[in-house]
Amino acid sequence: MPRQGAAKVKAAAEMPPPKGCMAVRVGQEGEEQRRFVVPVAYLDHPLFAELLDMAAQEYGFNQKGPVAIPCGVDHFRHVSDVIHSDQGGAAGRRLRHFAACFGAR
Repeated sequence: MPRQGAAKVKAAAEMPPPKGCMAVRVGQEGEEQRRFVVPVAYLDHPLFAELLDMAAQEYGFNQKGPVAIPCGVDHFRHVSDVIHSDQGGAAGRRLRHFAACFGAR
């Protein structure tokens, strides 16, 4: 009898990403691909642009579903952490937005 937990994980992996985010599949040849959901703001970062260039060279531009990025999962996590830090993290963005709402500089 199949486990219900496995079905929930599969269903979550197929759900569309939340507004303002996009799904990518990450994994090198011989490595199981993993799905990540990242903010679309990452598209503006030079490190993420390099990953997208790698994907375009490897797979072309006509991909269906999440963009496949041909790098190791650990490398992608590191790049994602660097991008997140460069953007000041979610707390930093919320604080800047809150301050801007009240005219603080």
